[in-house]
Amino acid sequence: MTIQRIGPAYPTDDLPATVALLAAVLATEPTVVDGDRWAQFDSDGVRVMLAGTDREDDSPFLAIKVDDLDAALNRLRAGGFEAAQPVIGPHERRAVIRPTPGSAWHIALYEPISGANPAQRAETSE
Repeated sequence: MTIQRIGPAYPTDDLPATVALLAAVLATEPTVVDGDRWAQFDSDGVRVMLAGTDREDDSPFLAIKVDDLDAALNRLRAGGFEAAQPVIGPHERRAVIRPTPGSAWHIALYEPISGANPAQRAETSE
């Protein structure tokens, strides 16, 4: 298993407004906006993600892109860590790991679905 990217992801109930705010703060446009589901910004090698309707819950999380989700989950489970079964989104397979029960954040391991179309960039103007 190889980690391809790590970045923070923050939930939002109003993705367009949050995208507009982050674009103003970072002085850059998002690299991806997928409807009301998801957005991401890439700046100087750092990716910040916003989870709209595509999220497990309302907690922030560490998103870790891996090349082999099953291998990553097998390694973690062999080490005694609990991980949810993978779910399939429109662009990825992902699984949630909670650091501790009741934790205020979680980890989302994900791998892109082979052949999936990348999220299309949408207009962010209001």
